[in-house]
Amino acid sequence: MKKRIVQGLGAALLMASFISCSGPKKVTEQEVVKAAVNKPVDDLAEEKQKQFEYLFVEALKQKMFGNPQKAIQLLSSCLEIDPNSSAAMFELANIHAVNNDFTSSSLLLEKAISLNPGNKWYKLLLAQVYQQTRKFSEAADLYAELVKKEPENLEYVYMNAALLASAQRYDEAVAAYNKMEKETGVNEQISVAKQQIFVSQGKIDQAFAEIQKLIDYNPDEAKYYGLLADLYHSQGDDENALKYYKKIEEMDPQNGFVHFSLANYYLEKGDALKSFAETKKGFESEAVEVQTKLQLFMMLTNDNSETKLSEEQQNELIGILLDKNGDDALVHTIYAESLLKKEKLPEARVELLKSLDIERNDYMLWERVMFIDNDLQDWNSLYGHTKEIMELFPNQPQGYFFHAIACIQLEKYDETISITDEGIDFVIQNPQLKANFQMLKGDALYKLNKKDEAYRLFDKALELDPENYLLLNNYAYYLSVEGRELDKAERMSGKVVERFPDNSTYLDTHAWVLFKKGEYTLAKFYMESALKNGGEDNPTLLEHYGDILFMLKKLDEAQSYWEKAKNFGGDSEVLLRKIKEQKYFEE
Repeated sequence: MKKRIVQGLGAALLMASFISCSGPKKVTEQEVVKAAVNKPVDDLAEEKQKQFEYLFVEALKQKMFGNPQKAIQLLSSCLEIDPNSSAAMFELANIHAVNNDFTSSSLLLEKAISLNPGNKWYKLLLAQVYQQTRKFSEAADLYAELVKKEPENLEYVYMNAALLASAQRYDEAVAAYNKMEKETGVNEQISVAKQQIFVSQGKIDQAFAEIQKLIDYNPDEAKYYGLLADLYHSQGDDENALKYYKKIEEMDPQNGFVHFSLANYYLEKGDALKSFAETKKGFESEAVEVQTKLQLFMMLTNDNSETKLSEEQQNELIGILLDKNGDDALVHTIYAESLLKKEKLPEARVELLKSLDIERNDYMLWERVMFIDNDLQDWNSLYGHTKEIMELFPNQPQGYFFHAIACIQLEKYDETISITDEGIDFVIQNPQLKANFQMLKGDALYKLNKKDEAYRLFDKALELDPENYLLLNNYAYYLSVEGRELDKAERMSGKVVERFPDNSTYLDTHAWVLFKKGEYTLAKFYMESALKNGGEDNPTLLEHYGDILFMLKKLDEAQSYWEKAKNFGGDSEVLLRKIKEQKYFEE
C-alpha cells in the first residue's frame, strides 16, 4: 500500500498532540528555590554556610545572565562544600538538561529526589528528562507519584496516561484516561488517545466506539466523521471511508481538509488524477491555513515523495498559493526553494526578493540571495544586495565578505580594502573567514601594485588557514608572474593540484610556475592535463600552452595554439604580437 501523503482528516484537526515532548509547563526557579535553599545545613560551619549561600546565589545570577559554564563551576563548588545539597543538584541538572546532557541531568535529579523525595519540582524536571531520553515508563511512574499527592491536578493525570501509552502500558493508560474522563466528561483529546491505544491493541470495535461516542456527543461536528472515515480507511473499508468523507462535504462544504483526506484515498486506490484534483480543492479552500498548505506542498515535492507530481502540477499548486496567499513571504520562499531544486537560480532569486519585500529583516533569505548572486557571477547585483545587507545587519561578517568579492570583481580596489578592514572586526572564532578577508584585501593591494603588502597579508592568511586552496593557488600564480620565490610557488601550487588533480585552473597555475622555472617538459605535462579537464576553450590556458611549446622549439604547434587562444576570445596586445611575430614575449 502506498504511503499516505497527509495524516487523516481527524488527526489533522486535533488541537493538541497525543503527547508533547516538552511535557507540562517548565519548572520555574522561583517555585523551586523557596523549597530548596532553606534546607537545613546544621552540620556545616557557619563560615562554610555563608560561602555556600554566596556561591549558590552567584550561580543563579550567572545562569540568568546567560553564563551557564560559570554557573556550572559555581554550583560544583557548592557541592564540594555540601555534597548533599539537593538544591545545587537541581540547578546543575537544569543547566545540563538545557545543554542536552540528559545523562548527567538524570543522575543529579535521581540523587536529589533520594535526598528530598517530597519536592515535586525535582520530579517534574526528571520526568521531562526521561521523556527526552524515551524512558516513558519511568516518566509515567513519576507522574503517578505526583497524582497521589495532587489527585485533582488533571494535567498530571493526563501526562501519566499519555506516558503510559507511550510506554505501551496500554491497560493502565486507558484506566488513567477513564479516570480523567469522569472528571471532565466526554473529551475529544481523551477519546482520540484511547482510540489510538485500542487500534494498537487490535481492539478495533472499541476504537470505533470511542469515535462514535464523540459523534453521539456532538453530531454536528464534521471532524468527528473525519476521524471515523480515517479509521474505516485504515482498516481497509474503503466503502465506508468514502461514505463518511462525502458526508463531511455535505455537512461542511467549506471544509478544505476533507479534500486532502480524499486525495489520500484516491491515491491509494491508484487514481492519481482524482487525487490531484482533490489536492487542488484543498489548496483553494479559504478554511485551510497557508502554513498547512505549504507543509503539504513541501511533502508533495520532496525528492522521496511517492506522489510524483509533474512540473506542471507543481506549478498549478504554486499558482494557487500565489493567488490566494501572495502576500505571505513564506509562499515566495517555498516557491524559491522548489526553483532552486531545479537549478533555476535567476527565477529563485526573483521569488526570494519578493519574499524580502514582504519580510525585509530575514537574514537567512538575504544570505541565499548573496550566494545566488555569487553563483551567477552577477557582480552588480551582489554589490547592490550586500550594500542593503550591511545596512540591515551591520554585525554579520558575511555581508562584508561578499561585498568585498563584488568590489574585487568590479575593480573597486580601494573599497575592497576599506570594507575588508571593517568586516573582519565582526569575525569571531572563525579563522577560515578571517583568512578569506585577508586574502581579498591582499588581492586588492596586489591589483593596486602594492605587492609586498599583499604578500605579507597572504602569508598571515595562510597561518590562519593553511588549507585555503584558492589562496594557495592565487598566491603561487602571482609569484610566478613576477618570477619571484618560485620554489615557494611550486610548493603551494603542487599542494593544490595534489588535492584537486582535475581542476584546470589549478593545473594551469602549477604548469605556469614550472614554466617560469624553466622546467618546460614538466610544464607541458600539467598544461595538457589542464586542457583535457575543461580548459580546451580557455584562451589563457591555450596561450600558455603555446608559450610552453615555443620554449620546447615546437614553433608551428605554438603558433597554432596562439591562434586558438585568439579564436576563443584572447585579445591581449601580447598575444597578438606573438601571433604576428611568431615568437614568445613576456607579459
